[in-house]
Amino acid sequence: MASTYTESTGTQLLDHPAETEAARHRLPRQPRTGAPLLGVTAMTAALSATGLAAAPAVQAATAPAPVSAADQAADGPLAADPGLALAARILQQADGQRTAADETARVAAAEEAEAKRAEREAEAEAATGRPEAALPVAGYRLTAEFAQAGAHWAHLHTGLDFAARTGTPVTAVAAGTVTAAGWSGAYGYRVIQTLPDGTELWYCHLSRISTPAGPVTTDTVLGTVGATGNVTGPHLHLEVRPAGGAPVDPLPWLRQLGLQP
Repeated sequence: MASTYTESTGTQLLDHPAETEAARHRLPRQPRTGAPLLGVTAMTAALSATGLAAAPAVQAATAPAPVSAADQAADGPLAADPGLALAARILQQADGQRTAADETARVAAAEEAEAKRAEREAEAEAATGRPEAALPVAGYRLTAEFAQAGAHWAHLHTGLDFAARTGTPVTAVAAGTVTAAGWSGAYGYRVIQTLPDGTELWYCHLSRISTPAGPVTTDTVLGTVGATGNVTGPHLHLEVRPAGGAPVDPLPWLRQLGLQP
């Protein structure tokens, strides 16, 4: 590089003109082209190009808490570019809308499943609920109740007595199956009906048996009122035996079926 030396001053001068402090720090002027607005796709690509896609991994290594897109827009590279900041806000809003839609769909699915479950339970209850029932005798009066003491019984009374005229039809209280019928000592002529839940109904002291076996429905005629066996007058002696076991009071059992003897 050529230089000039001045004896009087002893100073070496460079051959290029001196630069001022302002000239050394002036940046070249950028052309003003009017950059177009970024679309969502272009914004997403721009986010990837600026390294924002790798930001969560870097932050996980350097900071204990995750940084949201809004924080990145305020403090990161997005702060210098309004277009990228807008892209970040659009993506964040889209994520929030997608989360809300997913939650709405989840709630709707749960409500639908609950409605179907309730419908199935209602159908099952209707199929196995209280059977249609009817009292076994018309034109009767009650003459002896359950657990009543009397000279005609060796033990307390085991059923409910419906006094009626001889020959009055005796009908099935509910649908079931006649599983036994015939003479039974002190019970006289007796029909045993078994209900679907295993409960046995004993119809006793009949003068005649009309249905000796097989399925029956409510109001099927099983026989007629009589005075056979250990009795003092014509009546129907009705016993209720859950699962074919010991007898229970027929009155509350009949009332559970909606009947009022």
